[in-house]
Amino acid sequence: MMVFRLARERFSYTLSGMGAARYGARWNSAGVELVYTTGNRSLAMAEVAIHLSVATLPDDYMMLSVHIPDSLSVDELRTDQLPDNWNAFPYPLTTKKIGDTFVSDNRAAILRIPSVVTQGDFNYLLNPKHPDFTKISILSRERFPFDRRIFSS
Repeated sequence: MMVFRLARERFSYTLSGMGAARYGARWNSAGVELVYTTGNRSLAMAEVAIHLSVATLPDDYMMLSVHIPDSLSVDELRTDQLPDNWNAFPYPLTTKKIGDTFVSDNRAAILRIPSVVTQGDFNYLLNPKHPDFTKISILSRERFPFDRRIFSS
């Protein structure tokens, strides 16, 4: 399986989960390492773009193509398995607990979850603490310039 991640260039060389651990996000609390990836490039762009404006748009983003061997098991959560407020902003504690538990239980290296940004698409959370995480690799890194029209009104 191929998943994608959009990252600033200086953070595009490894998959560590340390960035997510620094502040926490929808699916993890601060201090919990988790790597956020997506099922397609356009979702990777959308997941980042919702946090930016044309005034804060960096020019050093890289699109990572990440290979996950088909032999790795993938846990999955469907929308009907999530709490009612799973897609709220600010991020609810209930979703942070889901991701924190995924990492601490350490049953799988990958968790497939619905995207909040684009209905019908999926994000893939990677658990850097799982033994199979070492089998996941970055296949390519490509410059990814944002089309500024995305941010114009």
